[in-house]
Amino acid sequence: MRESMPLNRYIRVSGAAMVGREVVMGKDDETGEPERRRRSGPVTGGGDARSAKQFRTRVKTARGRKYSSKLWLERQLNDPYVARARQDGYRSRAAYKLIELDDRFGLIKPGMRVADLGAAPGGWTQVALRRGAARVVGIDLAEIEPVAGSILIKLDFNGEDAGDALRTALNGPADLVISDLAPQATGHKSTDHLRIVALAEAATCFAFDVLKPGGDFVTKVFQGGATGDLLNQLKTGFRKVRHYKPPASRSESAETFLVATGFRAAASRDALKRT
Repeated sequence: MRESMPLNRYIRVSGAAMVGREVVMGKDDETGEPERRRRSGPVTGGGDARSAKQFRTRVKTARGRKYSSKLWLERQLNDPYVARARQDGYRSRAAYKLIELDDRFGLIKPGMRVADLGAAPGGWTQVALRRGAARVVGIDLAEIEPVAGSILIKLDFNGEDAGDALRTALNGPADLVISDLAPQATGHKSTDHLRIVALAEAATCFAFDVLKPGGDFVTKVFQGGATGDLLNQLKTGFRKVRHYKPPASRSESAETFLVATGFRAAASRDALKRT
């Protein structure tokens, strides 16, 4: 599942109104409703680091909110991709990762059949449709609010009949399989590494099963997290495999993407037999 933006639960702010101000969130003792106070700060012109900081929205920790929640909210309020996603009608900032991947590699073409693994909350599905895909099927273990023009299935793609279910929904094999799957983070690097690699390997096997010859595949991994076995599988099954970290991926995040193009069906079957 991908990160969504439940900001309305916390605060509604106008970007223009918040310039040079600090947001203090708390609760009114009488009503229990969120209390909003603004403290003015000096605003100066210029483009240096000091002036840039003055345009940053900051949130003070209120009673009942963890410091980590405060940092998350502050990051969301200051993230330009979050603001763009609201303006453009995308369900998450992650939509821009696929947009940038597509701009770089030309993955989505008019009339395509696209399978979106780990589709919730639906941002990548929206991008595929807006960029001309004729049929998009999103698969996730979580319920997804309907996306007009798509087919959304609550399904474990590792299930025995998942491939058949997808081909039926797509009315044929996929031209493109996209995966922004991520495991629940534990904070333990080695564990998280193993989990993301396991998901990428499972997504690769699924792509081998449902792609048509010549099709393409995109999956998320962590930097330095693609094992030799996974890369060998992809290099056997596809004509070209490349790493790419789109600008929309946060700089502090270790995520990157493997872009595999030119599916070779016969070679992929041989690769699966050897695993």
